[in-house]
Formats: sequence, structure tokens, C-alpha cells
Amino acid sequence: MTFADSHCHLNYKGLVEEQADVLARARARGVSAMLNIATRESEWDDVLATATREPDVWATVGIHPHEADQHPHVDTAKLVERARHPRVVGIGESGLDYYYDHSDRARQQASFRAHIAACRQTQLPLIVHTRDAEEDTADILADEMGKGAFPGVIHCFTASGAFADRALELGFYISISGIVTFKNARDLQDTARRLPLDRLLIETDAPFLAPVPHRGKTGEPSFVVDTATFLATLREEPLDVLAAATRENFHHLFTKTRA
Repeated sequence: MTFADSHCHLNYKGLVEEQADVLARARARGVSAMLNIATRESEWDDVLATATREPDVWATVGIHPHEADQHPHVDTAKLVERARHPRVVGIGESGLDYYYDHSDRARQQASFRAHIAACRQTQLPLIVHTRDAEEDTADILADEMGKGAFPGVIHCFTASGAFADRALELGFYISISGIVTFKNARDLQDTARRLPLDRLLIETDAPFLAPVPHRGKTGEPSFVVDTATFLATLREEPLDVLAAATRENFHHLFTKTRA
């Protein structure tokens, strides 16, 4: 039985210092694919170097909404250029975060649209971060989809069931993190139960959001197995079925991983 961690940060503090051991622990638990996500331009080379060195790790290029104010020069053309590398399989993470508002909302929206345009040009999936910004996120995705289709995933899903429905209608995948294992995540659990299996992904967002029974620890890709186990029980599906489906969904969405 093998698993795909669709979103992790292997070059973040807490993991990068022992990256080889982190990868070994993931492989020992059956994690056969990991997507190493970029959040600022200064990370791109290191994130890509890990993906180039490790055959079961792939990379993205993108600017997190927290970083939008600091990256006005990262436009669609720059993203498209870097995405030509064979180990870059997605664009992001990008999106809107109105919870922290670390960047101006208009700047976040402009950056988000630049990332979407890069996805439309490359047909690489968009990795969407959204927090306390459901309506604007959904409206921008729908508006941009009207200009031409592009694939994508709502990462670390914590939004409402109504937002999940809008994302699914637009053709997006939805990725569930370790948050689903938390006792206070009842609404998320209700949504996760009913997500169609052919649109479901799982992730760790490591080094963040370690699932039960690892809460309080540094998250790592091996923990995706614990999230999958909880989710399979929640959905009343055999673990091997959920593992296989989410792994196949990962490779179907991120088509360059099949090369």
C-alpha cells in the first residue's frame, strides 16, 4: 500500500535539517510521492534542487499570499519560465488569506490571477491557499475559469461545504490535511465524508499541522498515513482503497509526475 503526500515543505526549518531522515521515514511507511511546495521566490532553487535529487519528490513554483507584497515582480511570465523545468509539476501555492492579511488584499488578488494565468498557459495545476476568503476565492476562480480552463486543487481544505461544492463544480480537487483528525474539526469531517473519491487528495502541509496521534510534533510526510487512516475510517472505506485512489488522483492531476 502506497500513499502520495500532495503538499509538504521539505525545505522549511524543522525538516530541511534532517531531510534525508525525513524522506527515509516517509518511504518506510509507504509514501511513494511527495510534492515540495514553494511559497516565495528565494525558495525556488532549493525546492527544485530537492526534487531534482530525489526521484519521488516533485516541486512547484509560486508565491504564498502572505508574500504577495514582497513579490510584485513575480508575474505570469516568470512563473511560466520556471515551470518549464521537468520537475516542476504545479503552480503555487497561491491564493487569498484574509485571516492574517500579511499582504494587501488587492495585491493578493493580483498575484493570484497572475498564477492562474500561468496555469492556463502551462496547463499545470494551481495549488490554492484560501483562509477567511471563500467568496473572493471562489469568484476569482470562476471568473478566471471563464477565460479558459485550468486544473487545480484546494489545498489543506478547511472551508465550508458550500465552498467545496463550488470548487468541485469548477473541476477542482480537494486535499485534506491532518486538521481532519482534530476533535474540533466537525464541520470539516462532515464535508470530508461526502467528497467524491475521484476528487480527493491527502497531504501533510509538513512541517505544520501534524495529525493525531502526533499533535504538537513537527509534521512530516510520513504522517500522511495517519491522516489517510483516519479519513478511511471516517468515510467507511478500506484504507487500501483510499490510499490507491488518492495516489492515482495525485498522478492524474499532476500529470508531469507520470513522465
